[in-house]
This record gives sequence, structure tokens and C-alpha cells, in this order.
Amino acid sequence: MYKILDRAESIELERMIGIFPVEESDGLQAAVDEGIDVGTEGIDSVEEHADEFDLVFEATSAYVHQDNAPVYDDLDLFAVDLTPAAVGPYTVPVVNLDEVVSGGHTNINMVTCGGQATIPIVHAVDRIADVSYAEMTSHIASKSAGPGTRQNIDSFTQTTAAGLEEVGGADEGKAIITLNPAEPPIMMRNTVYTMVDNETDVDDVRDSVSEIEDEIQTYVPGYEVTLEPEVKGQEDVGFDLGGEIILTTMVEVEGEGQYLPPYAGNLDIMTSAALGAAERVADHWDEVRAVGGATDD
Repeated sequence: MYKILDRAESIELERMIGIFPVEESDGLQAAVDEGIDVGTEGIDSVEEHADEFDLVFEATSAYVHQDNAPVYDDLDLFAVDLTPAAVGPYTVPVVNLDEVVSGGHTNINMVTCGGQATIPIVHAVDRIADVSYAEMTSHIASKSAGPGTRQNIDSFTQTTAAGLEEVGGADEGKAIITLNPAEPPIMMRNTVYTMVDNETDVDDVRDSVSEIEDEIQTYVPGYEVTLEPEVKGQEDVGFDLGGEIILTTMVEVEGEGQYLPPYAGNLDIMTSAALGAAERVADHWDEVRAVGGATDD
């Protein structure tokens, strides 16, 4: 909500919908305080007010979106899915958003927080040298992992690994997430390992990673590459790499702090990426609706 109110240029927030009475929901109360209309009956409220809006941000849980997606389709609503349900195509703004928007899709999946942070790095490496294997580890503050995140751990790892392959370009991907209870809470930190041919020009890879870092910072200001791709060869790892090397890259994400604390970079990158995608959809709305087969404006 605050991302849209603070930064959106092409979309307007019409309604916030939850599943609890306003007096039991800090989020809905915050919406009321901002003068935003609310609904308290989940998908039923969406159906009741569907003529008021064109696009829905789904920020619930993977299994909930799987149930809701057909409803959005029936209501002719465009869905931006912030869960790891992966009903629609994996979408990472700096990598494949234009392709997805022009593809006639009406439901797009924002992968996961770890995916938004690390898939662009894998893509940046892969466009210089074929990535035979990519592995990412996301470390997030335990306090920034709500019940939805905790319920979706399996979906997180599966969806992120698939995104490393389908969007990042890796031949094989693996994803790991850890919840760190440290006090004070840690910033979101991500480590990306990519295996490439040992003849790869690492300086070109570093330039590619730097370029994509700059692009991401246009919509996630707190995104920072804290370790440029560092080379580990066979002598470093102690086993046969088969003529390849491992590049290690580290990324930190600090949230903007509009509502959630700055250490919740994992949540901030998701909402930022979702807003960026929705703005692009809105800017190309006529094209999206025409390709998608809709007849209304």
C-alpha cells in the first residue's frame, strides 16, 4: 500500500482487502487511516468490488493464490502474484518483464524475494558465459518472516530454483533460505554461486553484474552487490570442477522503511518488484488487453 501511495505513477490504489475485521487488522486500519476503501472478506470482497479495479496484487500465500487465480481470470482481472504459487510465468523486471507483458499473460508470478535478489545476478553471468549450475542462499531476519513465508518454505525453494533456470538461464538451479534470529535483526543477504567455463572473462562478468545492479536500483534503491564475482577454482574447492570455475557473488537488500523496518529487505524487494511490474503493465495496458483477448478498456 505504501509503495503505491509513495511511488506509483501509472496506477492508483482503489481498495485493500483482507480476511479479518478492520479492528483486528493493523494493515486494514492503516488503509482506513489513509482514506483507502477496504474489504474484509478475502476473495468474496474482490468479487463484490471487481468492477472498481483492473489489477490485483495477491500477497497472501501460495495455496491461496492457486484457489484465487481462476476467480481473477473469470473476473477479467490482471493478477500480480507475490506468492511462490507460480500459476503465471516467472517475472523478474530487469530480466524478462517486457517479454512477459507482450506475451498476453493476465497472471504473472514475482517468484520469491530470494529470486528477485539473485536471478538477475545469474542472468548477468549467463549472458557472458553459460551457467551450468547456479545455487543461491538467502539469509533473512527471523522477524521479517511472517506466517506466509514460513508456510511457503518448500514452495520458496522449488519456485526459486526453477526461476534460476527458466529466467536466470542456469542449466541447473538450487535454492536455500535461512531464517536468522540474531538481534539486532540482519539485513537480507544473498549469496549466489555460478559455475562457468574456466576460460570465462571474469572482468566482463563483473561489468555485466554491475550493469544489472544499476538497473535494479532504479526500483529497489537498497539493493547492493557487496561482493563482486570472485573466482574459486579446483585448487580452492578441493574437488574436480571439470574445467569450470565457481563465481561467488553477494548481495544485500535494505528496505526503504515506509512501513516495514529497513531490515525487511526480503519483503521490500518483493513489493518493489511487484509495483515495477504493475506500472509496466499499466503503461502498456491497451497492448496487454488486446493480446490477452479482452474487449473492455
